[in-house]
Amino acid sequence: MRYSLKDEFILAFCRLGVAGLSPKAPGTCGTALACLLAPFLFGPLDYLWRCIILVVLFVLGGFAATRAERLLHQKDPGQVVIDELVGVWLVILPFVKPGFWVISSAFVLFRIFDIIKPWPVSASENWLPNGFGVMIDDVMAGILALPFMGLLYWTGIF
Repeated sequence: MRYSLKDEFILAFCRLGVAGLSPKAPGTCGTALACLLAPFLFGPLDYLWRCIILVVLFVLGGFAATRAERLLHQKDPGQVVIDELVGVWLVILPFVKPGFWVISSAFVLFRIFDIIKPWPVSASENWLPNGFGVMIDDVMAGILALPFMGLLYWTGIF
């Protein structure tokens, strides 16, 4: 199917370029790409700017995911991985200039909660309509991963 240039841009944004097009585990690929980008695009910023970026990406991601659902004729299509970026960057948020171990730990913990989807992650997809439901469950997975990151930090692992 041919899409307009605007729709192609929206899909590229939702897919984080090509990460969402992975035939196997696009969510994991999207999370991995987000983790690779974090030290350059997210980590160097101060806390306030990181918070602003997360809010902006959540809102833009919600609108874009809504459009992607319509274009792809699917509810929460696997190709949409902008939610993984927001979720894993939320886990990295409290750490000043996060290094390899922080980012690696964030990747693992976020993926565990995103894949297993314990309550309230599983319930949260229905809290908001359309693409915002797509976004919020990954935010919840990130929120559940945060205490474990804190525990790793507190124990001196990183």
